[in-house]
Amino acid sequence: MRTDAQPYPHVSDELDIEDFKESLRGSIREARGLRSPRQRAEAGQAFAHVIETIPEVANAHCVSLYAARPGEPDTSFLLDRLAVRGVRVLLPVLGAGLQRDWAEYAGADDLLQRAPGRPPEPSSPALGAEALAQADVVIAPALAIDTTGTRLGQGGGWYDRALENLRPGVRVVGVVFPEELYDAEVRPLPRELHDHLVDAVATTQEWHELVSRPTTA
Repeated sequence: MRTDAQPYPHVSDELDIEDFKESLRGSIREARGLRSPRQRAEAGQAFAHVIETIPEVANAHCVSLYAARPGEPDTSFLLDRLAVRGVRVLLPVLGAGLQRDWAEYAGADDLLQRAPGRPPEPSSPALGAEALAQADVVIAPALAIDTTGTRLGQGGGWYDRALENLRPGVRVVGVVFPEELYDAEVRPLPRELHDHLVDAVATTQEWHELVSRPTTA
């Protein structure tokens, strides 16, 4: 991977971990915004192809996925493919105060942005935070992931808290564009104790396992 193409804020004594994360998030969002609708659609088809080759996804009866916001890796093609296969898909639903919840995907026409800044959500009944325990695999959004499994999210901590409801052994696959996969030996992403590591990463080109470093106190 080309580190010269990856934004990485200068680390100094004055820059704490949250400032570092916010600087990195801003740079990645800006880079994502440069993709044209055609490029995003082409990438979405490539993501769907790669993710469906992951054994846990290929064999799943229930998948936790997300409906992409503008700029995020497009999941619409993957949603359609899973629906055609008869796979049950759980999508995030944000309750009051960003409460964690899930609802079943009921088709592309049912997805609506129900409040500014929120991702598209289904209108099907909310199933509660515990519904994630029914998923055989989780496909999670990210702004960047490094080779130890550290995931840089949007900053609200929603997924880190939601993933506490996973069944033991269920794997989390992060989704990023190829240039958003960071080599932890050269450019490690900042990680805090509450950050949930991902087990694998999928890009438009390939997916592979990640070796997660142990959590330290």
